[in-house]
Amino acid sequence: MARETKTRLDVPKAPGRQLVRRPPYDPETFGRFAEAFARFMGTARFLAYMTVFIVVWVLFNLIGIYRFQWDPYPFILLNLFFSAQASYAAPLILLAQNRQEGRDRVQLEHDREANWRSHADMEFLAREVASLRMGIGDVVTRDFLRSELRAVLAELEERASAESGQTPRRSGT
Repeated sequence: MARETKTRLDVPKAPGRQLVRRPPYDPETFGRFAEAFARFMGTARFLAYMTVFIVVWVLFNLIGIYRFQWDPYPFILLNLFFSAQASYAAPLILLAQNRQEGRDRVQLEHDREANWRSHADMEFLAREVASLRMGIGDVVTRDFLRSELRAVLAELEERASAESGQTPRRSGT
C-alpha cells in the first residue's frame, strides 16, 4: 500500500518535498517598494540625477574618444539603458497607482458610509425639530398669557363697574 501511494498521481506529495524552492514573497513589501520608487521618479531630484548621468555619459563618449569611449555616437547602449529603465519603471508605477486606487476606493466607501449616517442623523433631527415645533404650538407663551390675563382683568373691571354704575378704570394710564 505504501508503495502504491508513491506512484499514484491523485495523492499530493508531502509539503516539505517541493522540487523548486521559491524565496518568500511579501506583496506588501514589494508594493511599498513600488510606491517609493514611483514617488522618487516623480521628483525634481530624479530628473537632476538623470540629466547629470546623461551629460556625463555623452561627454565621456564624445570627448574621451580614445580612452573612455564605450558607446559611440548613436549611443545605442544608452538607449538600451533607457529602454530597460522604462520597462521596469512603467509596471512599478502602475502597481503604485493600483495600490493608491485601492486605498482611494476604501476611503470613498468610508466617506459614503459617513455621509449616509450624517444624512440619517439630519433626517432624525429634522423630525425631532418638527415635533418640537408642533409641541410648542400647543404651549402657552408668556405674551399670550399676559394678553389673556389683561382681557380677563378688563372683563372683570367692566362687570364690577356695571354692577356699581361707575365708569371702568383703564389700566396703564
